Amino acid sequence: MDMQAAAVRSDEILDAVLQEIRPELRWTHGFTSVGMCDVTRRRVVMTNISAERRGNFLGVVDRFWRKSGYHMTTVNNNVEFPAIYARTSDGFRVSLRIGGKGQAFFQVDTPCVRESKVADSTSKATAPLYEGMELIPRPNIHSDFWSAGAPSAAASGS
Repeated sequence: MDMQAAAVRSDEILDAVLQEIRPELRWTHGFTSVGMCDVTRRRVVMTNISAERRGNFLGVVDRFWRKSGYHMTTVNNNVEFPAIYARTSDGFRVSLRIGGKGQAFFQVDTPCVRESKVADSTSKATAPLYEGMELIPRPNIHSDFWSAGAPSAAASGS
């Protein structure tokens, strides 16, 4: 596998988890970084996920990754900045981290592969791309469900 093939596989991993989350989240591409023999793809969630809904959100992702056969490597239960880290059976490392203002960050780090050029992702973002801006802004898209102020026992996703 070369870096481009690994980047495409990373996009497939990211697309799969984002398609699993209901109601749908709005996201944009984070930057792609290329190392000596690996690639990192990122997605930044632009939907405002309230503190009260973060547990629902993390649970949906955790259950999907486990159902997909991923090995959970670390779960950080920090109230303000929780995170989930896992590894796929083919050696890709995946993570979901909650950052400042509750912004969610998905990341896939590839295993070491053959060097090649890496094209931009062809996955279509569901939020603006913020091209030309130095930083992606904090979450700024409201969702009646994900931005709501109270937890829900009826959260779906698996």
